[in-house]
Amino acid sequence: MNPNAKRLLGLMLAIIVCLCCTTAPFRTYAALPDHLRLFEGEHKQLNLVMPVHAQATVDRPDILKVNGQSETSFRLSLQKPISLQSSQTGQAELKLKLFGGIPLKTLKVNVVPNLRVVPGGQTIGVKVKSSGILVVGHHLVHVGPERKISPGEEAGVRLGDMIMSMNGTRLNDVTKVADIVRQAGEKKQAIELVIQRGDTEIKTKLKPAYDVEDKTWRLGLYIRDSAAGVGTLTFYAPDQGVYGALGHVITDMDTQTPITVGQGEIVQSNVTSISKSQNGEPGEKRAHFLKESRVLGNIERNTPFGIFGKMTNQPEHSLYKEPIPVAFSEEVQEGPAEMLTVVNGQQVERFKLEVVHVTKQTSPATKGMVIRITDPRLLQKTGGIVQGMSGSPIIQNGKLIGAVTHVFVNDPSSGYGCFIEWMLQDAGVVLSPPPTSSREGSHAA
Repeated sequence: MNPNAKRLLGLMLAIIVCLCCTTAPFRTYAALPDHLRLFEGEHKQLNLVMPVHAQATVDRPDILKVNGQSETSFRLSLQKPISLQSSQTGQAELKLKLFGGIPLKTLKVNVVPNLRVVPGGQTIGVKVKSSGILVVGHHLVHVGPERKISPGEEAGVRLGDMIMSMNGTRLNDVTKVADIVRQAGEKKQAIELVIQRGDTEIKTKLKPAYDVEDKTWRLGLYIRDSAAGVGTLTFYAPDQGVYGALGHVITDMDTQTPITVGQGEIVQSNVTSISKSQNGEPGEKRAHFLKESRVLGNIERNTPFGIFGKMTNQPEHSLYKEPIPVAFSEEVQEGPAEMLTVVNGQQVERFKLEVVHVTKQTSPATKGMVIRITDPRLLQKTGGIVQGMSGSPIIQNGKLIGAVTHVFVNDPSSGYGCFIEWMLQDAGVVLSPPPTSSREGSHAA
């Protein structure tokens, strides 16, 4: 074959390959995953749209039925949708071969126990007591007419440190501190501190100073043992008796340090007004804890995905009386969805939004999707996403897919959402891990 003919043949083959790559069957095949997660009893369809038959082999038909078949090997048409039906928990493998022996696709399927939760949307009051005494600032003690010192700063105590004990006395209440400081000061002794700084435990000594103006002994530290605020309940899992809320970590307002929970509770709350969001200035829900309000649950964990704990009864004002399915992260799609939240009193309402971007995640990360509020009524009322709205559940195609986490400061109609499976994981509801495979400024909502 002469060189010109070879070049022409090569060009024709390249064109054929390019044309094949643009066909619907090829694009559908390329989009098929190698791994798939299903809940027990779930149906799913695969569409290859190929005008051929294939030999299918399933190693565990007791776990996964393909087109209703209970056999391990059978023929099927790839031109029709392939129906997958999970029967019980476990792992199964589906192999497709063409013309009796050419491998086409191997799909590994992981079937996990069925899980349904009740979506929230209720505004909740959050009361958290830290596991120690949080240092939120230094202050100067007047020890003489013209002399001021901060014993805490001199002892190397930093903002964000958690004082766990003083002289061996475990601390979780600031009211215990004054007596220890006074006794040490009168005896002119240093106090032995055990401090938690991140993941490191530090021991140091601090000698109190006498404030000549206030006539009392001081540490030269501003300290706090609790925090309170409002947020939104994301879900209640009745079978497990747990809940998740907020969608982001609770941090101290002064140090921005995540609060390590000693104890806490969530209670009923009532929205009284809305401060509307504007570009560059996020708004907020104004709410108050109801007098004699019922405790909805305790707070056991404070994580990057919110707060979690035990809840024994379904909260009031739920739009859903029965639990609904949850979605794996890979099921979330760009397109219409809805958010549940409260903008007045205690009434949970539905509002339209758009999922405009989905991030493929194989490990927990808070910014799983970008969302945009499209509901005219909500935009008119709040300007978009406001603080206190974080944790509002997001529902798509009848499944709970995630929660609102942050608002874009420069565009309050948009923000981030996290996938529900990461919140479920932090609540202690473990799912199988997902298959492996430019940012704007944001503010917690």
